[in-house]
Amino acid sequence: MPFEFDVSTVLALGFALAVIIIILKTARIVPQRSNFVIERLGRYNRTLDSGFHLLIPFIDKVAYQHTLKEEVIDVERQACVTRDNIQVGINGVLYIQVVDAHKASYGINDYRYAASQLAQTTMRSVIGQTDLDKTFEERAQINEVVVQALDEAAAPWGIKVLRYEISDIELPASIKDALEQQMRAERERRAAIAKSEGERQAMINVSEGQKQEIINLSEAEKQKQINEAEGRAREIEMIATATAQGLREIASAIQEPGGESAVSLRVAEQYVREFGRLAKETNTLILPAQLSDIGGAVAGLTEVLKKAPTKG
Repeated sequence: MPFEFDVSTVLALGFALAVIIIILKTARIVPQRSNFVIERLGRYNRTLDSGFHLLIPFIDKVAYQHTLKEEVIDVERQACVTRDNIQVGINGVLYIQVVDAHKASYGINDYRYAASQLAQTTMRSVIGQTDLDKTFEERAQINEVVVQALDEAAAPWGIKVLRYEISDIELPASIKDALEQQMRAERERRAAIAKSEGERQAMINVSEGQKQEIINLSEAEKQKQINEAEGRAREIEMIATATAQGLREIASAIQEPGGESAVSLRVAEQYVREFGRLAKETNTLILPAQLSDIGGAVAGLTEVLKKAPTKG
């Protein structure tokens, strides 16, 4: 038996479908960190924040949906000419955020494309005022200049430019070779300087060592001479002291009984012995004028010893 719909069933289904459509047109749930722009009869009405909202069916509609999260835009590679006329290829990454959904909807047609194009033109302008060497050394400063220019231009669009980063700088092959040669020459120069500084320091150390060695040797020689001089002075002093002591002992012995005769005999022996030694050592012999008067000479020497001061 075929299934048949009566009029009441069709009406009920139509009413249910209409209710579902009205609910779908009326109720709106806005996700977190999002904004919906509502137009009423084609004109801007309000901006819905996150949460549940009710609209007037067939009168209100969601014209634009914007996320308030930070967005990342890849800025395509572009050819830039530096101030010193070197062409380089630069691409970067742009970070933006919607802060005013109304301006982002009606201030510009496509803010993402506009921000990307503006980043490229600003980058070409900044690079054109910078030498090639500075593009590598001052990346952070270049990024700040681009962000400042973009943020001022994007303010009417309800967009906040957070930062811009140069991701890559491509150089021509000839410039790469020149830079590599320059860096190689710089490394070799630094190595040569370091080597020469090392050799210079080594020579200084050697000369300082030799200087200290000479000083030490001279000090040692000086101390040696002082010690030898002190030794000789001490020796002379001791000999003089011993001689004086001997003379005092002899003088004292002479004063005793029989001492004069013993001294005379001792002097005579020494007198004869010295003349005998002199005769053996040389062919020429010098004799005193009064050689026969040995006794007189001995007596004279004895008289001298008598006059010597005695001990104590």
